[in-house]
Amino acid sequence: MTLKKITAVFLVFLAAVVLAACGKKGASSQDNWKKFESKKTVTIGFDNTFVPMGFKDKNGKNTGFDIDLANAVFAEYGIKVKWQPINWDLKETELRNGKIDLIWNGYSKTKERARKVAFTKPYMKNDQVLVTKKTSGIKSFSDMKGKALGAQSGSSGYDAFTANPKVLKDIVKDKDATQYETFTQAFIDLKNDRIDGLLIDRVYANYYLKQENELNNYNIIKGKYASENFSVGIRKSDKTLVKKVNQAFKKLYQTGKFQEISKKWFGQDVATNEIKK
Repeated sequence: MTLKKITAVFLVFLAAVVLAACGKKGASSQDNWKKFESKKTVTIGFDNTFVPMGFKDKNGKNTGFDIDLANAVFAEYGIKVKWQPINWDLKETELRNGKIDLIWNGYSKTKERARKVAFTKPYMKNDQVLVTKKTSGIKSFSDMKGKALGAQSGSSGYDAFTANPKVLKDIVKDKDATQYETFTQAFIDLKNDRIDGLLIDRVYANYYLKQENELNNYNIIKGKYASENFSVGIRKSDKTLVKKVNQAFKKLYQTGKFQEISKKWFGQDVATNEIKK
């Protein structure tokens, strides 16, 4: 190959790299609402094992409270949701790279996350709880001294665990938790005594144990971690998208659709005061 041809090939390759980089940068540096309206589609990243917020059922269908709520929100604008399962530990990276447009799956608003993404109004409250077997005799956080703890990698529970070491971190075995990609994997280890306790979202623990008919065999222990707010994570540049989701939340509550979805999954209205206003 001549030098001229080599140079030409290199320039084509370089142009492709630049265009790809610009595409990713463009998604994260501009307001994309008009694009969503034009394509009539938006991509939401979620953990498809997080019951009852967003998960894959036995028939392979995406279902859950957040699935129903998000679909209802974007139906207000004639936009269809494409659900994209993601590694929860990489959620902000996927958002920044433009592979997804929103993080919506029991996503707790925290100060650390707020530095990376924009948040909608909180739509539901949640707590981090410790789940233990009743046969273990562990009935409080203090009973976890020297015991093995599990948590989901990248979860708000693990963030709270590391940010507030005096609550639990300083007393558990190895002063750290075994990290799992999904809570389902963690529950398997808890059931088989490979860990002694699991730090987990209250909504997940209640729903999972109820579905497995195991509520009577486990303790769900509330500790000293502050309550959390579930919100939708959006790129900071997508200001219109944040505004549109908030407007849809308000309308869905006014029409009763929010309450309908809420009662379907939880048997009660779980909306925050910010949504009810």
